[in-house]
Amino acid sequence: MPESSPSPKRRGRLLRSGAAFMVLLAVAGYLAVQYVTGGTGTPGCDVVSGKGDGARYEFTPEQAVNAATIAAVGTGRGLPERAVTIALATALQESGLRNIAHGDRDSLGLFQQRPSQGWGTEKEIQDPIYSAGIFYEHLVKVRGYTELPLTVAAQRVQRSGYPEAYAKHEPDATLLAAALTGRSAATLTCEGRPGATRAAGADSVRDALLRDFGRDALQPAAAEVSGEKATPSPTPSVIKEDDRTVVLPVPAAKNSGERGWQLAHWAVANASDLHIKRVSYAGREWIAGNTDSQWRAVTAPGSSAAGGSAAGPVRIVTSR
Repeated sequence: MPESSPSPKRRGRLLRSGAAFMVLLAVAGYLAVQYVTGGTGTPGCDVVSGKGDGARYEFTPEQAVNAATIAAVGTGRGLPERAVTIALATALQESGLRNIAHGDRDSLGLFQQRPSQGWGTEKEIQDPIYSAGIFYEHLVKVRGYTELPLTVAAQRVQRSGYPEAYAKHEPDATLLAAALTGRSAATLTCEGRPGATRAAGADSVRDALLRDFGRDALQPAAAEVSGEKATPSPTPSVIKEDDRTVVLPVPAAKNSGERGWQLAHWAVANASDLHIKRVSYAGREWIAGNTDSQWRAVTAPGSSAAGGSAAGPVRIVTSR
């Protein structure tokens, strides 16, 4: 006799079990992909307040790279921290700090700029360095923008249909700007799992630094020597120590500590993208892959307290 078919109740249980198994497989596959790609779909980076008030913002390596680029372009132009905060809040609202290829009508990129409105070509707008630069070009034309409410300053650039929306991103943008401009020391960390978007090695790190900050921005700042200003070096202060190590001298000058932490945080934000495994500055060190990925105190020649004028160079070591 042929075997009897499963009862409807049993069939239902089998279907539910099969569906649950498929969901588990999908989740496992997703987590595996995130690990291989550096976790770009889940938070892998963290910035905390330097004021000890518990404020923090978690974001992905993809967002960290874009935030670091926006900050580097702004500081490379000599703009104040407030300009960087406005730009970061705008990009958080417009794209979630993602360089997206779609949007309302023909809007594109980090700031959802429109080719039809004269912001540039599609290719230009999808270049984070160009899009950040053109945003800043418009922002500095806004009279008194550093004193305006963030929503007002951003809206005068963006002409958004939802101008109040920028306000909700100001706290997160303020935390990010403080770290990425170097005002807040050792407050940005990432897991640093290797991604697959750029090549690795000292040459790649050096190229990325020059691309984001600009050659002029990476020249040593003029230092006070016997009451006179020293002449900056004609070449960028990016030293390739070996195939895996880049050293960034930080001259002993006013605000040198901020400059050093700006470069150090930039390196951590780009860790997954550039296969950076270690960053050290001012007696502290960040190592990729640590359980908590925090900055640790270390003893190093020439090191001193964070933000000090004799904090030494920023040292960046890649994994290959």
